[in-house]
Amino acid sequence: MENNKLSGTIRKNIQEGKTVEIVQKNHQRTGELTEGVVKRILTNSPTHPHGIKVQLETGEVGRVKNVLG
Repeated sequence: MENNKLSGTIRKNIQEGKTVEIVQKNHQRTGELTEGVVKRILTNSPTHPHGIKVQLETGEVGRVKNVLG
């Protein structure tokens, strides 16, 4: 993992307004990443093995793979 990316499996790494890369449900097989800004965090638990689920400002929902900034 690159040094400038935080893991998307830990909730405390993710805040509203941060730029993240997510995998949407319909892209799980391909692993296609969608970049966007977090509107709200949907996962309540402190960690999740497949990534914390978030909604982007565009309305897209997916699990965070990388936190960019």
